[in-house]
Amino acid sequence: MVRVGIVGLGRWARVLTRASNLSDKIEIVAGYSRSEANRVKFEADTGVPSVGTLDDILACDDIDGAILTVPNEQHYPVALQVAEAGKHVYTEKPIAHSLEDGLAIDALQDRYGITVTVGHSARLLGGVREIKRRIDAGELGKVGFIEANFSNERALELTPDTWRWYRDRAPGGPLSQLAIHMFDVVNHLGAGIVEASSVASRLSPVGAEVDDQSMTLLRLADGAIAYVGACWTSPGVFSVRVFGSRGLMHYEIDFGTWDTPEAIRESSTLYIQRGKDGFGKREILEEPETNMFAAELDMFADSCRTGRTSVLSAANGNEAVACVYAALASVGRNGAAVKLSEVMAAAEANRT
Repeated sequence: MVRVGIVGLGRWARVLTRASNLSDKIEIVAGYSRSEANRVKFEADTGVPSVGTLDDILACDDIDGAILTVPNEQHYPVALQVAEAGKHVYTEKPIAHSLEDGLAIDALQDRYGITVTVGHSARLLGGVREIKRRIDAGELGKVGFIEANFSNERALELTPDTWRWYRDRAPGGPLSQLAIHMFDVVNHLGAGIVEASSVASRLSPVGAEVDDQSMTLLRLADGAIAYVGACWTSPGVFSVRVFGSRGLMHYEIDFGTWDTPEAIRESSTLYIQRGKDGFGKREILEEPETNMFAAELDMFADSCRTGRTSVLSAANGNEAVACVYAALASVGRNGAAVKLSEVMAAAEANRT
């Protein structure tokens, strides 16, 4: 059993700690937050002891890694401390607040001999895995188009004391918080994103700085195209539809079950549609049973034990962040397409 600590003890730390209880590979043995109130609540809710300083975790020889659920702009400085202590890093998505920080986190692996795992859990959903399996088996034929939407009501709940209120801390609003999941899913299902064009607007009545609606068009390396939508002012939904020359697949879940993946299959929709007769050829499929959070923690445990990275890699995490920043650049250019290679090159130059 791999023993790890968790840093940042808000809501998401509790979600991941619950998921860890389903794993026979990983155990969260200590938590740290600068907030005493968060430490007390975390202990009460999970039964996992908290410590007063991050060093209390990093100094433990029998702790192999740390899970970071701190705000995005803290990912790199905390990851650096963890890596300097010779421990493996799991960071929630996005890998970092900026692409420069994301590239710096990636570089920690060679510098300190550790691994980095990024919590892009959406690609581990049962329905997404089944779509990927059937694409790889050739069941859909040549994939030409992907539609994806990840929306929820978060912008209606923002207040000035929350970090997501601010443009510089949550760039693009749902672009960096929701659409980024779908950029990773599109990269996973398709041939890799090479270009993004995007429009955005701010419609929430609460007055937050961030945009709260976005539509992004993507071009993939093989010529396929994709659309990713993200609305931050509506009931939640997560949906993916993949169109191929031999068939299409559709997968949709109720966002209300996101924190409790064991319940996702109770209300999800998954089907495949073949042939030219359309709806009449639609076959309802049962979503494979999986828990995406337990699965990603198992991958982190495997990386801690073997020293090898998983598909939840820093490189994949940075591709998703590059897509966010290409979309943001496109918004600033009135929707003109921006190549991810341009964004990546600029971030690399800024680091040197």
